[in-house]
Amino acid sequence: MKKTTLTVALVIALTGSMLSSSCIGKFALTNRVLSWNRQVGNKFLNELVFFAFWILPVYEVTALADLVVINSIEFWSGSNPMAKGTKVVQGNDGRYLVKCDGKGYTIESENDGSIVRLDFEESDKSWNVSVDGKEPMKFMTIVDDTHVALPCPDGSSTVVEVSEAGVMAYQAMAGQTNMAMR
Repeated sequence: MKKTTLTVALVIALTGSMLSSSCIGKFALTNRVLSWNRQVGNKFLNELVFFAFWILPVYEVTALADLVVINSIEFWSGSNPMAKGTKVVQGNDGRYLVKCDGKGYTIESENDGSIVRLDFEESDKSWNVSVDGKEPMKFMTIVDDTHVALPCPDGSSTVVEVSEAGVMAYQAMAGQTNMAMR
C-alpha cells in the first residue's frame, strides 16, 4: 500500500512539474513594450499607440526578437537577457547587445553591426524609432491632452482625437490600408 501511494505521489509531482514549466520563454521585450503602452495614458490613447505600433511593425519586430533570440537564450541559459542593463545575447545568427537605459532600448547585432533604437523625446513628447543610426522616425507625438499625431502607412501622419470616435476612425483607416495591401 505504501509503495502504491509513493508511486502515485511521484507521478503526480512529476506531471505537475512538467505542466508548470515552459520552454517558450516570457516574451520579455514584447511584454515591456505592451506594459509601456498600458501606461501611456487613458484607454483611448493606449489603443491609438497599439495601432501605431501595429502599422509600424513594432510588435512584430519585438515578438520576432523574443522568439528567435531572447527566449532561446532564456531557455538555454536560464537567465533573461532583458532583465536590466546591458546583456550579451548569443543567437543562431550572431551575438546581440541589448541595452535598456530607462529612456529607450538599443538592440545591436555584433554580427552585422545593425542597430535598432527606440527613444522617448520629452521635448516634443514623441516616441521615435531609428534603424542603423538613420534619421529617427516619429511614430507617435502627443499633441495635447486630447490629441496625438500617428503615422499613416503612406508616410504621412494624422492627428487623432483621444476618444472612442478617434480610436475607431484610426482603426478603420488602418484596417482599410491593411486590406488594400493584401
